[in-house]
Amino acid sequence: KYGEEVCAWIRLRPDADISAEELRAFCKGKIAHFKIPRHIRFVEAFPMTVTGKVQKFIMREEMAKILAGEDI
Repeated sequence: KYGEEVCAWIRLRPDADISAEELRAFCKGKIAHFKIPRHIRFVEAFPMTVTGKVQKFIMREEMAKILAGEDI
């Protein structure tokens, strides 16, 4: 409706291994189709504040830069 797309930042456990397609296949049938992430980014750590909260605005800015670079 607003042109927004779902993006997921995922930090895997050290012993875990999964691809973006496997994750989308896992979500299919468990959640609504519009909630399945179109963009998936695997990270080592999330940007955090001093008090330990995830800084979602930084994640949003980084993904906007990454996606803008893909479209060029």
